[in-house]
Amino acid sequence: MGSEWQEVSLGDIFKVKHGFAFKGQFFTDTRTSTILVTPGNFAIGGGFQNPKPKYYKGEISEEYILKPGQVIVTMTDLSKEADTLGYAAIVPDDGNIWLHNQRIGLLEFKDSFPTDSVFINYLLRTNEYRSWIIGSASGTTVKHTSPSRIHAFKCKIPPINEQRAIAHILGSLDDKIELNRRMNKTLEAIARAIFKSWFIDFDPVIDNALQAGNPIPDSMAERAEMRRQILDQNQPSSSSFISQRAKNRKYSGGFDFSGLGEISIDEIYGLFPDSFQDSELGPIPKGWEVVPLSEFLNIIGGGTPKTKVKEYWGGNIPWFSVIDAPSETDVFVIDTEKHITQLGVERSSTKVLRKGTTIISARGTVGKCALLGRPMAMNQSCYGIQGKNGESDYFVYFVIKRQVSDLQRSGHGSVFNTIIRDTFRTIRIILPPTKLTILLEDTVHELMELMLSNLFENLTLASLRDILLPKLISGELRVPDAEKFVEEAGV
Repeated sequence: MGSEWQEVSLGDIFKVKHGFAFKGQFFTDTRTSTILVTPGNFAIGGGFQNPKPKYYKGEISEEYILKPGQVIVTMTDLSKEADTLGYAAIVPDDGNIWLHNQRIGLLEFKDSFPTDSVFINYLLRTNEYRSWIIGSASGTTVKHTSPSRIHAFKCKIPPINEQRAIAHILGSLDDKIELNRRMNKTLEAIARAIFKSWFIDFDPVIDNALQAGNPIPDSMAERAEMRRQILDQNQPSSSSFISQRAKNRKYSGGFDFSGLGEISIDEIYGLFPDSFQDSELGPIPKGWEVVPLSEFLNIIGGGTPKTKVKEYWGGNIPWFSVIDAPSETDVFVIDTEKHITQLGVERSSTKVLRKGTTIISARGTVGKCALLGRPMAMNQSCYGIQGKNGESDYFVYFVIKRQVSDLQRSGHGSVFNTIIRDTFRTIRIILPPTKLTILLEDTVHELMELMLSNLFENLTLASLRDILLPKLISGELRVPDAEKFVEEAGV
């Protein structure tokens, strides 16, 4: 570390400002562009996330509207290990109005000390700072920190130009991670839209019926009229358009969506019927069935190796529990917090499930879903789900995702709802022929594999960032060396 690095207290650089206690009567589940920042917006390890927006519909003082690029910290944490206490995040520039809520600290930087705010954001994600915050926290069940405790942390700061260079290196890695996340959100939406168009809205069947002159059920009249207008205008139907867009769309890195091979849209539609039949769930495509979920699913239980036997833990087999569930748009789980050994598998009721298995949490936090991006085991609070008769993995996943609310409502238990095997027998769904589920697999395969590739790349990028961060912030690694390190890593 050069002599130009200066030892300071954080209070010399910025002041932490408390947020406002917004009134609970104005909280709403209705989507608005006005969202309260809560501790849930802070990722473990630092950084901004938005898994469960808390919308607000009351009056707002301009003073408590956060600006994009501002640095915020969380000063309260409900988790046992205070997972996010004191960590920093940067307010995103995403078109939303983010509100400065109570127990969220806003960093107001002092003009007297030249500082790059992005650099400070990363400094507040180091182990040294984290240890200081946890060591000085108050509270037992709920952990708290305060502006004075944050201000008191001492560290060494490089000159402003080096701050900016460090911020650029680390920020570039986070920017790539965020780009991949956004891409995955788009890819998931396309795949989900194809599933919905084919198996929920029955667009190909409606289109075929219209072209054949067959009757349309009254309950589908509005949808059919929309489809008729599309056909009359010779526009591609939404399902065929989405499929074609999926085939043609390309991203950097050489990936393209060509999973359909040489099959044409007409050939795809030829696999769907051109009429409907009555069923207990209303009109369904001719030849399709209404069956209990359990009829076409293999439901696999999990288990936990004895925690006191160290030979069972710390191996190379990922072991899934609900805390490992991915975000809605990431879909896949590729790593877990805990790992077990082959001996742990052999001496417990857990099993190693193949890639492509759907997992759903069945106890505690019920209804969290994930697709396995690699083989892994799971605990007894989850079920692994696979098609029984050759149904495609992606079809199974999207069916289970759509049925989560029904599974939760049908859950058993006096205190906490629990999904048991019988729960899957109580819910009936419309099941297409297996060949159509395989067609879905072929159609969305490239999209889903690109999502998976992005997740693995993000794992590598995050690991690289976490290696560089403490070395750059401490001065152990200087900027030119870090730039060379990143280049050699192929990022």
